[in-house]
Amino acid sequence: MENINKSFPGVQALKDAYFELKRGEVHALVGENGAGKSTLMKILVGAYRKDSGRIIYKGKEVDILNPRFAQDMGISMVFQELNLMPHLTVAQNIFIGREPKKKNIPIFLDDDEINKRTKELLDMLHLKVDPKVKVSELTVGKQQMVEIAKALSFNSEVIIFDEPTAALSEAETEELFSIIRKLKSQGIGIIYISHRLEELKQIADRVTVMRDGQYIGTENIENVTIDKIISMMVGREIYETLREKEVEEGSEVVLAVRNLKRGKILKNINFELRKGEILGFAGLIGAGRTELARAIFGADPIDFGEIYVKSKKVNIKNPWDAIKHGIGYLSEDRKRYGLMPNLDVKTNIILPSMSEFLKALGFVDDKKAEKVSNEYVQRLKIRTPSIRQKVMNLSGGNQQKVVVAKWLLRNCDILIFDEPTRGIDVGAKNEIYKLMNELIKEGKSIIMISSELPEILRMSHRIAVMCEGRITGILNVEEATEEKILKYATMYEDQKEVLI
Repeated sequence: MENINKSFPGVQALKDAYFELKRGEVHALVGENGAGKSTLMKILVGAYRKDSGRIIYKGKEVDILNPRFAQDMGISMVFQELNLMPHLTVAQNIFIGREPKKKNIPIFLDDDEINKRTKELLDMLHLKVDPKVKVSELTVGKQQMVEIAKALSFNSEVIIFDEPTAALSEAETEELFSIIRKLKSQGIGIIYISHRLEELKQIADRVTVMRDGQYIGTENIENVTIDKIISMMVGREIYETLREKEVEEGSEVVLAVRNLKRGKILKNINFELRKGEILGFAGLIGAGRTELARAIFGADPIDFGEIYVKSKKVNIKNPWDAIKHGIGYLSEDRKRYGLMPNLDVKTNIILPSMSEFLKALGFVDDKKAEKVSNEYVQRLKIRTPSIRQKVMNLSGGNQQKVVVAKWLLRNCDILIFDEPTRGIDVGAKNEIYKLMNELIKEGKSIIMISSELPEILRMSHRIAVMCEGRITGILNVEEATEEKILKYATMYEDQKEVLI
């Protein structure tokens, strides 16, 4: 890809961008949010049309008109933002538009064959999912693996992975790496976009860095340090923030959950959250962490249990009840649950606090809304040409910051951060960590769900570990290690030891 240019309203996303890929290599593409990585790759798979530049594929210049054209050429992509149809089954999502027909009655689709092929792909990924289950019933992590299975089904010669491990556990990540190494040995070229720079040494052969839509440089991974990559990415030094404030003895319990149950998903959950505390929730994919967060927030019903906010028993039947009691929830799936992508930044920020911006007859006080929205854009360093930009046109990291902004404006005292740095670059991660420290200094309390154990250990005061819908251990951070967390994360039902 040579001299690739692409502009959107108010933003030049790519300026003479360059990238090359060899057969049978894993080539990492890195940069801060908004650097242009995903835009460049969407041009390669036909999701966007370039304004100018050349794409040379197998020695010939090509014009990639649309995604089907790219797939027919042998180029496919696993998108960071999930691209599945929730009302269809896993098998239907993977083979949509390519369904085999019944041999004896070719006007009918052969569902048995679709399900059989899907199971073969899922078995390759070691993913225990029924091909006939609807995608809407899967966690984000499992949906991500379905996206990967879909890409593998095209028998592509080039596969682009955009943040493939963002929602995966360590075990699932290692399985993915094994699959990538196998594909590489078969001569398939892999483009690997990731903000988890520590992964690059494990999986990549070369790394290309982009900044502000431009090509910065390419290095052999064995000859470059992580610090050098970060310096190329951001043009400045980054020091990752650590948790600063310790929780005082006898601090007020702001949230208590007692004996919470929901079918086979959540089993007798008990824990407390203190004022000014970050309580980390660790566990493997499917442990029930997100389901617990949604139950507390009223997004999913519970069968039994009690929730106390500041020692007062509360009845939370829906998210609005939770918000009224000062609870805000940053979903792991910001596109689906955290934002209204077709609306602008300003509207998304003020939405939970809309009553504060209404004038007579229900009209919005636009000047007040603009003033407040601009303040949060500046405070959180949201990269957008204006607050009137549609959220769908922002990078993933900046979309996440918009979600944070709306709950800060609502002034919630209890914040549930579900995978807060998923798909966010190293610089933006540091800003989120600083923000979390600021919030606990102000006396707010945070539940942080994360699949990154270094992040859990860095930011948490205490760590609750879940396995199969149960809390199997609650550890003080001083005694916690990755090994101990993983021990509790794999403590299945037949193992009775529980540390609370």
